[in-house]
Amino acid sequence: MIQMAHSLNLKVIAQGVETAVPSFLYQQHCNKIQGYLLSYPLLAEEFELLLIKVSRC
Repeated sequence: MIQMAHSLNLKVIAQGVETAVPSFLYQQHCNKIQGYLLSYPLLAEEFELLLIKVSRC
């Protein structure tokens, strides 16, 4: 699927990533990941605070 998407000049986002498999997805040339591994769903206010915290790093 990743190769097919790239052949169509599309970016690939792996959804539902919950375990430490980003290295596998990176090796397969997956462009982005999303899921509980990165963050659980947040309220808008919580997300804003997270962005502020991350931008200070």
